[in-house]
Amino acid sequence: MAASSVVDEIIAYNRNLPTRPVLPKIQPGYLQKLIPPNAPQKPEEWSTIQSDIESKIIPGLTHWQSPKFMAFFPAIVTYPSILGEMYSAAFTAPAFNWLCSPACTELETIVLDWVAKALALPQCFLSTSETGGGGVIQGSASEAIVTVMVAARERFLRAKADAEGLKEGTLERDDRIAFLRGRLVALGSDQAHSSTQKAALIAGTRYKSIPTSPHDDFALTGSRLHAALQDCKDQGLEPFYLTVTMGTTSTCAVDRFDEIAAVKDNWKDLWIHVDAAYAGAALVLPEYQSIAKSFESLDSFNMNMHKWLLVNFDASCLFIRRRTDLTRAFSITPSYLQNNFTDSGLVTDYRDWQIPLGRRFRALKIWFVLRSFGIEGLQSHIRKGLELGKTFSDLVSSDNSLFDIVAPPSFGLTCIRLRPAVAARVLSTHAREPQEKSLTNMIKQEDAQGDFTPDSTEQAEALANTLTKEISEIINERGEIFLTSTTTASTTMLRVVSANVLAEKQYIRQAHKIIVDTAEELLETKTGQRQNGRA
Repeated sequence: MAASSVVDEIIAYNRNLPTRPVLPKIQPGYLQKLIPPNAPQKPEEWSTIQSDIESKIIPGLTHWQSPKFMAFFPAIVTYPSILGEMYSAAFTAPAFNWLCSPACTELETIVLDWVAKALALPQCFLSTSETGGGGVIQGSASEAIVTVMVAARERFLRAKADAEGLKEGTLERDDRIAFLRGRLVALGSDQAHSSTQKAALIAGTRYKSIPTSPHDDFALTGSRLHAALQDCKDQGLEPFYLTVTMGTTSTCAVDRFDEIAAVKDNWKDLWIHVDAAYAGAALVLPEYQSIAKSFESLDSFNMNMHKWLLVNFDASCLFIRRRTDLTRAFSITPSYLQNNFTDSGLVTDYRDWQIPLGRRFRALKIWFVLRSFGIEGLQSHIRKGLELGKTFSDLVSSDNSLFDIVAPPSFGLTCIRLRPAVAARVLSTHAREPQEKSLTNMIKQEDAQGDFTPDSTEQAEALANTLTKEISEIINERGEIFLTSTTTASTTMLRVVSANVLAEKQYIRQAHKIIVDTAEELLETKTGQRQNGRA
């Protein structure tokens, strides 16, 4: 009865999501006032426990599956994926090696090959490849980046020591490796996810950010990479790792993979990892699969099925060109993990492909989703997200009196900002106010403190950023929809992406109306005038 009632409640929750506010209306610490400070001494009835979900937990949730959720990137769940989680929980096999549950390991190998083929990844990333590649499920793209960065570090140091003829186990080799560690530097563009910088902290190496330009649509180019690598060498540093991105977090920019691959020809020791956490899902579409051809000479690729490919968190698929790069870095086999199957070399022990020892049976939910939807179902879902993104960008383009599209709409994401020309009108209005109340005067005063420039164009740019951020905050405070803002190249923008299962055009149109209405309301309070001649 308890299990069936939970299933019924989950179905009802999903059915009613469009009617719920997407953001919670609670204050920090709300739950401490509702839940006793100590666990109960005696068992409670399930009906009592379950009732607390609606009364205590749901009021504190942000509803990521809501069609009004247009923030960050999506984190999707479907019923086949939920069923896979149920079976996984029932089996509960922390399958750190093949022997612990052979089906866990073997199904993961099979379904990751399915995924690699669905994304048209180069053959080197398959478990059957001549390079000895393959896939492994990680918890997140951030975890995948830490994993491959440590593997890259160990591969680089080992190759350097070997090239210098230093023998394993000698003090001379250990001292040389210790010195080289202090010279290592990991790289990523200024648009790369912050997880690359965090991974460098964990790996104990330096980190260098490579600037991008809006003139290149915020993509990392081959020339900028080459310049950064040469700069590292000139400083006596050893660049050993680079994150490139398919779909950056701020604007969904795509780095110039062909140019980067050409640079790698002269930097053979550089490990290049493709972070395609969100946008990599679009590779299921034939029209995007040419992108993957550029990955042939790169070392690793990661995408999160739990973002856009109908599998719930966590399901981050990491593909590696040479599995030995991982296993040589992470393989430690104490006596209590030794067994004949591992010793035979005929099986895969995924504990050697990751940082933790234990791992969940996550392949089940991927298997269920791939079989329940088929490749055509996945393609249909991605195309729907792309179409919804185009719907929003078309709405902005058709009525561009208030907002500019900042970066080319990409993979369903559109980034907009209040037009500086509109902000200039606000400045003009305030310039006519008494001196002590004038917004222009306030900006000049802040400029004297080093925050603003007196140039009117730059004042308008700065105010456009401030008002764009304020629009985002007002919208999220009201909670009709949920958006996120970002700042890149000194430009603050609203990010709008709608790609979960319940997303529909009606909610896109509603979001556009809310954004425009909020902007007009805010501008009216600043100027006392309605914008764009609207009544």
